Amino acid sequence: MKDLSDIRAHIDRIDSDISRLILERMEVSAEVAEYKRASGKPVYDRTRERQNIVAAANRVPPELANYATVIQSVLMDASREAQHKALGHQSNEARVIQQALSESPLLFPAQARVACQGVEGAYQQIAVDRLFRRSTLGFYPTFEDVFKAVENDEAQFGVLPIENSTAGSVNQVYDLMMRHNFFIVRSCRLKIDHNLLVKPGMTKDDVRIIYSHQQAINQCANYISSLPNCRVHICENTAKAAEMVARSERMDVAALASRSCATLYDLRIADQCVQDNQNNYTRFVCIAKNLTIYAGADKSSLMVVVDHEPGALYNVLARFYALNINLTKLESRPIPGKDFEFMFYFDIEYPAAAPEFLSLMNSLADVCEEFRYLGSYTEVV
Repeated sequence: MKDLSDIRAHIDRIDSDISRLILERMEVSAEVAEYKRASGKPVYDRTRERQNIVAAANRVPPELANYATVIQSVLMDASREAQHKALGHQSNEARVIQQALSESPLLFPAQARVACQGVEGAYQQIAVDRLFRRSTLGFYPTFEDVFKAVENDEAQFGVLPIENSTAGSVNQVYDLMMRHNFFIVRSCRLKIDHNLLVKPGMTKDDVRIIYSHQQAINQCANYISSLPNCRVHICENTAKAAEMVARSERMDVAALASRSCATLYDLRIADQCVQDNQNNYTRFVCIAKNLTIYAGADKSSLMVVVDHEPGALYNVLARFYALNINLTKLESRPIPGKDFEFMFYFDIEYPAAAPEFLSLMNSLADVCEEFRYLGSYTEVV
């Protein structure tokens, strides 16, 4: 039996040969790029790459075929990116990002016209106050109305909830993101404390009906179950629930809402911080009609649709790994009208001005059926 150190030395020699061959392959790729420059042929040749992957699988035993195809795919990705770079190619997304980086103001505005869903006292309004020192705030009935207000220039910015640490993603907002044109220019994370608000003279023992938003109800499920004989009514948001309780003549109704709603609607706090998880945060995004990348932007969001075939999503994720870009969120949503087809939403953490990020923007279109860049921004905590 060979000594382990000798076996490892043999592996090291093989790895060294592989590195040398990779370098040689990239040098030949440069020759391919020059040929394509002269002939006008596109860099991406789907038929040729598919043939190479099949050939790689056929060169090894069946149990190694999957590994061989992955390695071959990575080699072709590197070759394609090198050819794009040698030819000076840029995707439309990369060009738009570079232009925005050079033209955007350094400072995020302190004052603006802002749209959000709900009424005064809603958590969206609290998020607006966190993002802007002074705002002219317009309240809209639905999340879609906020998108439309930004698209129609009724507001410079819109603020929308996108996910909660306890209840998960706000699916309605994700679905609307597929239908509207916008860019994310900032985000914030807001600590959410729900309180049981009742009319003066009431106690929680009097409560038989609780009004609130579905997310708040989900986040307070254990607390609600501890209240005997209570029914739940869904409202469009927590502040609207508080407003309804204040206007009601009944003395058995309550709302789950923010502390500020108690003062705003002359209600009293029967129980405070009643959410099941005390580490309860909601993330809000601030959207704008035009792309602006403010200084220090280190988060970005993308929407991607891939082919409905094995390995399609892997081909996208491999680019994040190859460029050492951190993926912080991956959300899938069904595409309306298409059976078993999904849109994937990505949040990534990487400086927007870094060359690796622009390389990612250059390469994704080759492996996606659809690709949409949603903006780069800073998150306020």
